[in-house]
Parts: sequence; structure tokens; C-alpha cells
Amino acid sequence: MNPTDDAVEIQTGDRPDAAVIWLHGLGADAHDFEPIVPQLRLPRRLSVRFVFPNAPVRPVTINAGMPMRAWYDIVDLAGARQDEAGIRAAEQTVVQLIERENARGIAAGRIVLAGFSQGGAIALQAGLRYREALMGILALSTWLPLHATLAAERSAANAQVPIFYAHGVHDDMVGIERARASRAILEALGYRVQWREYRMGHAVCPEEIGDIGAWLASVLEPPSTRS
Repeated sequence: MNPTDDAVEIQTGDRPDAAVIWLHGLGADAHDFEPIVPQLRLPRRLSVRFVFPNAPVRPVTINAGMPMRAWYDIVDLAGARQDEAGIRAAEQTVVQLIERENARGIAAGRIVLAGFSQGGAIALQAGLRYREALMGILALSTWLPLHATLAAERSAANAQVPIFYAHGVHDDMVGIERARASRAILEALGYRVQWREYRMGHAVCPEEIGDIGAWLASVLEPPSTRS
């Protein structure tokens, strides 16, 4: 199935001039972050299309091969062994989603890639390698996949892409140290990372949602309306 066929979409205005493509985590679905849109409290003058695609259903190794929605297979939580083929296939899915927004009149420079957990990993994988400059990357409770190849594969167009990276200090699914190590890799390569830690587990919290809304507003604000 084409990833755009059953995506959930929410528009904050009649004529969107920006888009946020938001990828859910392992075992969730396109509706998972749908309720967050009004909680972000974006300025009314911003007209944004939020696109929440569904990952395909596939067996997941860490869950005893149980079929569930997953952007790729996860063999172990520590990331020592990675499903490279699946990660790269998911990256191409994101490219298709970006191109769909392009066809609807929204340029890459007005698109934010967002994701939680496994979805955040794919947002980073795709966004840092995408050939055209994006507006930003929102990485929540996640890690940097295929980090050993990033230096060679990264796109010069997104060398300065704004990144909001947030994680819970009590996360028992994706440990905070793994996220901090991913952040360090990004910063060593010169990326602009806005880092936030919250007293929470593998989740989102009200304080974080407020910070996400403020960050999105700052990157989505058309230059002509900024004071």
C-alpha cells in the first residue's frame, strides 16, 4: 500500500503553505499523535497541514515476531544490529511523502519531518540525507540510525537544518544515554540541535508539548510576518 493512501491529515487553515510529516512509533498508528495538533497552540495565522502516515504491518523480532505497524524491523533495543534494508526503505517512504506535498504546492523548504521513537529515527535518517533543504526535524524519544554512514551520506542542503531533539530521563525503552550519544554525533557533524530533557519515560509530557509548539511556530513562521 502506498504510504499516502491511509494517512491521517489535519489542517490548521484553509490553504496550507507548510506541512509537518509526523511518523508514529513502533506498534502505534497514524492516529497516535493526531490529538496533539490543537495542544501545540500554533498561532492562528499559520496554515499547516499535519500528515500522519501509517507504517506497514510486519513481524518485529524484539516482539517475538508478532506482526505490528513498524517502519522497519528491530532486532535488539540497543541498536547493535540494525535492519539497514528496512531503514532505507522507510527513508524512501518519507521521500514519497515529501514529494506528495510538493505536488500539492508545498516546497521542501516549508516541510518539517517529525517522529516519535522509531518514527523519530526515520525522520532523522531521511531528513539528514534529503537532497533539498527542509524546514526542520523534530526527533522525540529516539536515536540516530545508521550513524556510521551519516558523514558520507548526509546532504549538504540540510547541513544547517534546525533539529529539536527531546527525550525522557526515565525512558526505559530507549535509554537517555543512547539519545545523548546520538545528539553528540549530530553536534560533532555541525548540526544545530536544540536539546531538551524531561522528567518522563518513553512518552510525551505537557511541558514538552509546549516546547514543541513554540519550536514549530518559530520555524514555520513566514519571514514576512516576523517582527
